[in-house]
Amino acid sequence: MLIKIPKGWEISGGRATSETIYMNRRNILKGMAGAGLIASIGSNAAFGTAFAADGEDPSASLYPVPHNDFYKVTRALTPEKIATTYNNFYEFGSHKEISEAAQALKIRPWTVKIDGMVEKEMEIDIDDLLAKMPLEERVYRHRCVEAWSMVVPWSGFPMKELVKLAAPMSGAKYVVMQTFEDKSVAPGQRQFWYPWPYTDGLTIEEATNDLTFLVTGLYGKPLPKQNGSPLRLAAPWKYGFKQVKSIVRFSFTDKRPETFWEKLIKNEYGFWANINPEVPHPRWSQATERDIGTGERIPTLLYNGYGEYVADIYKNMAGERLFM
Repeated sequence: MLIKIPKGWEISGGRATSETIYMNRRNILKGMAGAGLIASIGSNAAFGTAFAADGEDPSASLYPVPHNDFYKVTRALTPEKIATTYNNFYEFGSHKEISEAAQALKIRPWTVKIDGMVEKEMEIDIDDLLAKMPLEERVYRHRCVEAWSMVVPWSGFPMKELVKLAAPMSGAKYVVMQTFEDKSVAPGQRQFWYPWPYTDGLTIEEATNDLTFLVTGLYGKPLPKQNGSPLRLAAPWKYGFKQVKSIVRFSFTDKRPETFWEKLIKNEYGFWANINPEVPHPRWSQATERDIGTGERIPTLLYNGYGEYVADIYKNMAGERLFM
């Protein structure tokens, strides 16, 4: 008798949202978009979520994108309304209810700068970038350092494709990502005690890992502003504060960057920020997490359950503070 032991990322049949139901919903959305119905009724009315009308985003016609069935999870999807209204985005406030304030963000025109140790520095319009990239949908777990979590269907493209476009020099070891900076729309950026603009970074090996994903959409639609539109990072084995939102710049360098949270509270937030239930935050345990969709308290998994993909990256790093 063959006994199959599921991997940490594989789905348990009884707990996941039915693929038929989810794909049918996405097909309905696509049909509505084609008929112009979403533009006329607004996605808020249709699905009760804090999205701007699809007509405001030139990329709306790209979604839904093909679903990559390889990336699966052991939990049900977080309801869309919760995932799009319970958000961290310090540029718009230090609380979770920033979805309304984030609508002030202007996502067009939007350009992305690629500079530093690359063959040729460039600045590319976000829609031109999307046209160059192989868009797909992946369902990932997302774990916040504050010990809450969700499961969402991100749309976007592998970050290794952007690295390929950038053509970094052989000596480049890190990619530094920077969030937009505009005090006129982001009240949090008027708070002088924060080291704006928000930056964080990955090693080249992390950036080109198969899991590392640059997000442009969510739930089969363009990414909402409060979730980091029009471009954000998803590195699901790391705590959420590493996953930069509303990116305007990728800089390649041979020097390890000092990131936003390291500058602010270095003894609490390190560069690596890999998830480990056995390493507590200085002020709370990381052994469990609260699923914001169900309210259930569940055990935290090492590397958020993605260890088989990423653990080898860190095998020769004895002495590094890898987990906070």
